[in-house]
Amino acid sequence: MSELIQFLFSGITVGAVYALVALGFTIIYNASDVVNFAQGEFVMLGGMITVFSFAAGLPLPLAALVAILVTAGIGVALNKLAIEPARGAPVVSLIIITIGASIFIRGVTQIVFDKQLHRFPSISGDDPLELLGATILPQSLWVVAGAAAIFVALYLFFTRTMTGRAVLATSNNRLAAKLVGINTNWVMTLSFALSAAIGALAGVLITPITLTSYDVGVALALKGFAAAMLGGMGNPKGALAGGLILGVLEALTAGYLSSQYKEAATFVVILAVLFFMPQGLFGRKSTERV
Repeated sequence: MSELIQFLFSGITVGAVYALVALGFTIIYNASDVVNFAQGEFVMLGGMITVFSFAAGLPLPLAALVAILVTAGIGVALNKLAIEPARGAPVVSLIIITIGASIFIRGVTQIVFDKQLHRFPSISGDDPLELLGATILPQSLWVVAGAAAIFVALYLFFTRTMTGRAVLATSNNRLAAKLVGINTNWVMTLSFALSAAIGALAGVLITPITLTSYDVGVALALKGFAAAMLGGMGNPKGALAGGLILGVLEALTAGYLSSQYKEAATFVVILAVLFFMPQGLFGRKSTERV
C-alpha cells in the first residue's frame, strides 16, 4: 500500500506541472485557435533564468519573479513578431511557426546560458516528509499548491473580472467580440503573456526536483499537449484533470512495469484520444451542418 501511495505522490507532483503546461496551451488555444508548441520552452526559461539570476546574486524569490516577468515578455514578443503577422494563415502554418519559435528559443538559450543541467535550492529544504507510509519532498507540496493557486486565480479572473470575460468572449466569437468593442489584439497579447508566465512558474517550481537545461521543453510540451488533449483542448478543468491523470499514469507505469515504458504512456494517451475520444474527457461534442 505504501508503494502505491509513493507512486501516487510522484504522479501528482509531475501531473501538476503537466497541468500547468496544458493550461498554457488552453489559454492560447481559446484566444487564438493556435496550438503553441513553444509552451514547453516557457517552462524551461522559467527554470534557467531563475538559476542564473540566483547565481548572479539575486535572492531566490526575486530571481523567480525576474524569470516569470522576462518569460512573459518573451511570450508577448512571440505573439507580436510571429503570430500576429501571420493572422489569417492556415492553422498548420501557425503551428509550424510555434515549432520554429521553440527551436529558436532553445538555440538562443544554449548560447546565452549553456548545455548543462542546473538546479537551485528548494524553497523549504530537501528533507523528505513522511505521510501515509510514504515520503514526499517539501518542494512537491509547493508544486501542487502552486498549481492549485494558479487554477483558482484564473477561475476568479475569468469569472469575476471584465478583462477575464473579454478573454472568454474573444474565445467564443472573435468577430462578435470586436463588434462590441473588445480589443481582440490586446486580448491575444494578454493570453500569450499569461501563458508564458504560467509556464515560467511551473519551471520555477519543478526545477529543484527534476533539474533543468536548455532542451527540457520539448518533452514538457508533448506531455502538456497530451494532457490538454486528454482533458479536452480548450477546457481549463480538462487541463487540470488531464495533467494529473497523465502524471499518475506515468508514475504507475514506471513503478509497476518499467521506467523505459513511461514515455510511451504519453503517446498511447494521444493516440487513444485521437482515435476514440477526439473531444477529450471534458470537451464538447460538436456537430457541423454541411
